[in-house]
Amino acid sequence: MITTAHFLWSGASGKTISADCTYDDKNTNQDTIIFIHGFKGFKDWGAHNLVASFFASNGYRYIKFNLSHSGVTVKNTNDVTDMETFAANTISKELTDVDAVIDDVTARWPTASISLIGHSRGGGLAIIQAAKDKRIHKLITWSAISDFSSLWKKEQEKEWTATGKIFVENARTKEKMPLNSTLLDDFNQNKEKLDIISAAKKIHIPWLILHGDDDVNVPFSVAQQLAQKQLKAKIQKIAGANHVYGASHPYISKQLPEHLQEVVEKTLVFLLQH
Repeated sequence: MITTAHFLWSGASGKTISADCTYDDKNTNQDTIIFIHGFKGFKDWGAHNLVASFFASNGYRYIKFNLSHSGVTVKNTNDVTDMETFAANTISKELTDVDAVIDDVTARWPTASISLIGHSRGGGLAIIQAAKDKRIHKLITWSAISDFSSLWKKEQEKEWTATGKIFVENARTKEKMPLNSTLLDDFNQNKEKLDIISAAKKIHIPWLILHGDDDVNVPFSVAQQLAQKQLKAKIQKIAGANHVYGASHPYISKQLPEHLQEVVEKTLVFLLQH
């Protein structure tokens, strides 16, 4: 039977990482998949729970978690509501969270192989982590970015530094979401550590790059750029797919969207082949 267990871990700056693990309780010899959500995303966004069930039904232990500064709280798991915490996020804090999750996962299941899946900004985090962490055995990126600074406009930086804050829009709710200038400061102070392209060159494990060719958020050319930096990576186009592969939030269907179904099936084939 497919079962989900819930965890609370300590993340960056003492904030909580809420996580869940979906698995088949009849299968005790499972490899582990860790999923990292993207910017303004969270572990229960859209069809993420259906994705977890798909991999669990195919013999994997599937772990997804809310980055500690995602703005999603334990009390409200279906939206970004803690704007103060969201505003205080940095890329370094997210990498601290990813490291903490992998620490706990390896302690709980020390013999299991670990595959990282990252979506969008989570894909960037996954690339950075996989380049430096020997505990990761396989890497899969979905709609990954190649530059963390692509998530804001260059012309915003002057105002951002002067006022200490800019706002980004939640496309679904139209709410203005704040970002403190500490995010920009952290990126500027750690450019070498946070260089996704540089990290891509250092990936020495099996890597699958999946990307829709109708992605207006992160163009398909970004996937090609990543693949050019790591020629051993396998790149596959999802024809006609957008940034979230047809999913939306909330997602009420019990079936995955066509493009997301293609993504999980291609991911599964890759995992089984490597």
